[in-house]
Amino acid sequence: MMLAVASRTRDKSATTILSLAMPFLLTTTTTASSTATTNPRPLFPSSPRCQNPTPNLRLPRPARRLLCFPAAAPGARFLPFPPTRGMASLAATAAAAAAVEVTHLTQRDAAEIDEQLMGPLGFSVDQLMELAGLSVATAVAEVYKLSEHTRVLIICGPGNNGGDGLVAARHLYHFGYRPCVCYPKRTPKPLYSGLVTQLESLSIPFIPAEDLPGDLSREFDIVVDAMFGFSFHGTPRPPFDELIQRLVSLSAIGNSDKRPAIVSVDIPSGWHVEGGDVDGGGIKPDMLVSLTAPKLCAKKFTGAHHFLGGRFVPPPILNKYGLQLPPYPGTSMCVRIGKAPSVDISSLRENYISPELLESQVMPDPFDQFVKWFDEAVTAGLREPNAMALTTVNKEGKPSSRMVLLKGVDKQGFVWYTNYGSQKAHDLSENPNAALLFYWNEMNRQVRVEGSVEKVPEEESEKYFHSRPQGSQLGAIVSKQSTVIAGREVLQQAYEELEQKYSDGSLIPKPEYWGGYRLTPALFEFWQGQQSRLHDRLQYSQREVDGSTAWHIQRLSP
Repeated sequence: MMLAVASRTRDKSATTILSLAMPFLLTTTTTASSTATTNPRPLFPSSPRCQNPTPNLRLPRPARRLLCFPAAAPGARFLPFPPTRGMASLAATAAAAAAVEVTHLTQRDAAEIDEQLMGPLGFSVDQLMELAGLSVATAVAEVYKLSEHTRVLIICGPGNNGGDGLVAARHLYHFGYRPCVCYPKRTPKPLYSGLVTQLESLSIPFIPAEDLPGDLSREFDIVVDAMFGFSFHGTPRPPFDELIQRLVSLSAIGNSDKRPAIVSVDIPSGWHVEGGDVDGGGIKPDMLVSLTAPKLCAKKFTGAHHFLGGRFVPPPILNKYGLQLPPYPGTSMCVRIGKAPSVDISSLRENYISPELLESQVMPDPFDQFVKWFDEAVTAGLREPNAMALTTVNKEGKPSSRMVLLKGVDKQGFVWYTNYGSQKAHDLSENPNAALLFYWNEMNRQVRVEGSVEKVPEEESEKYFHSRPQGSQLGAIVSKQSTVIAGREVLQQAYEELEQKYSDGSLIPKPEYWGGYRLTPALFEFWQGQQSRLHDRLQYSQREVDGSTAWHIQRLSP
């Protein structure tokens, strides 16, 4: 999220904040609906700022390319799949981050790092401030969902920490939040004046400190503390002393559901940079966004959400200061650090906000509607939009589910490939009926498909097998799927032997026990999440009409 350290050689009133960005929020673009052809449609997986402490201060992926599918029939449409975007949730990386002994910086080291970033390493103040503000905004969006936390108050100080808050306000506005800014002591420098102008052009309200509502809990869902970074000198003066005390009062409300969440940028305002909340009477934020590396005071942070920003830190600084930083997920610039927050599973819920799914808007043919939604998932950059849960049932009625990858779709059905000796294959040999489920979380969408299953022709499996990377072909031969093996080394040894055998580039024969299946649908359901659990569910089922089969659309109760 944000990285901040400030130069001791710069003007004290203009502390330098430096942060990281996590620009992974995606805009879902609706593509024109497409008609499926009678030929298979191949699918592919996208397979610094410092502030001197004082005793009285509490203180990568491959480039986009067009993929080809040699097994497709002539006239088939090809999808230009985007590269995988590293969409792994920040929360999912908590275990890896916690396993790393993350370096905590002293004030002196943080200041020196800032001087080098701002000097020989070529970073500019406005560049770092932009990264910082975007990082703060994305951190807020990661934890505090727009559907439940819309109203945000950003309290900005006169230095670069406040500048980060101004940038964060702009990004939060574009993310859909409703930010307001309290900026009592404006810095007259052009950089800050420009940031104010940008917010005014968006009609973001600026509220004088004296005009803030008496009860912040009634007006705001989140309060961002961007008053002072760790290079602040002296004791906070009016009106910041009173503003800090207002946040202290909010912190004292035990039930976080009854007050706004408090987010502090790098250092909770009023904390000692190294000692933390020395007298125990300071702000107790719910979220702390540490920058570059957490400062020593972060060890005293007890809130639920601690994030680190600073992925841009170059090797010279990593090596000189021996920084141990956690791995970042995918292309993200932020990572959760420390222990994962305790969660009441029963309280986990999303209040979905989506366009309505109306009968008058969907395609009369469910295959066309599926292609439309699939194209939109691809355009939105979702990771592996062709991933689907496949559920089979054996002759005893015992169900079994697993994730597989869709590799083709046309009016005849949905195609995937697997080992004919696997459990799913055994189930299908006993009961040739199955169900598919596509779940596109970021779009609040699901598609259910039910129908009968049969093997694809051998020549179709042969063509697809030889379109796969050599490693995948060897892996299909080596793995006797679902059988018990002594250990991973058994697989690895067999793989290496085959790799050596076909190192001359000769054709790798498809094993007889490997091939494709096609599910021919008898039922589709398109699900769009909506607020208050009043989801849209449109079901397509087949009916006989005038001697022929037609698709009939019905709305199901959520």
